[in-house]
Amino acid sequence: MTALPAPLSRSVWRASELGHAGTAVIGSGFARLDGELPGGGWPMGTLTELIAREAGIGELRLLVPVLRRLTRERRVVLLLAPPHLPYAPALASFGIDLDYLVVVQAANAADRLWAVEQTLKSTGFGALLAWLPQEKTRPEHLRRLQLAAQGAHGPVFLFRALPAQREASPAPLRMVLVPRPRQQLEVQLIKRRGPVQARPLLIDLPQPVGSIRLRHAAAGPHRPSHAHEAPLGHAHTLVPQQPVH
Repeated sequence: MTALPAPLSRSVWRASELGHAGTAVIGSGFARLDGELPGGGWPMGTLTELIAREAGIGELRLLVPVLRRLTRERRVVLLLAPPHLPYAPALASFGIDLDYLVVVQAANAADRLWAVEQTLKSTGFGALLAWLPQEKTRPEHLRRLQLAAQGAHGPVFLFRALPAQREASPAPLRMVLVPRPRQQLEVQLIKRRGPVQARPLLIDLPQPVGSIRLRHAAAGPHRPSHAHEAPLGHAHTLVPQQPVH
């Protein structure tokens, strides 16, 4: 192939090569993972899908380095409709500043999708972590979210159930997460701007001073409290007020 002019060459991606990020990136905190991500980190202003069989396998710990960095920079991190409420002292032991952590409750699927889209349009957050309802999330929803994410100034992570790996998605970066022994997480990139990943990565998950313990988000205010079910501390909890029509 005839050599391309330098300005054009930088804009051309060859499928045999790991692509350059089309947007700014922020380091994942894991050197081996950054080496497999286009641009060398989590992309900003676009969707990243984290797919797993169930919640609580270490997906939050995979994001600890970026959440720690963003909250220390006083940038707000939103957790939208997590299936469990993270144990606040454990998050603090990772170095995450809880004053910049906001939990948004949205049990209804339509409310959840509406809240994600409105958050993306606000552009005022450091990172968005959203858990989407598998049975209610359609391709047109994802296309709208990807379009809205283009104006965001931070990474956007969508947590999806395992069947989603076989569905088409406009998200430029998609990966399947599998728990492994010895506090490790297997990461298989199933979509990226680059060649097919040769083999999954094994990531050593960050370890806090104490262990992360979770309680069901459905636990009501009258449920008896226990020592292992501490409240969110300084984290703020919001409830969306407008559904999708």
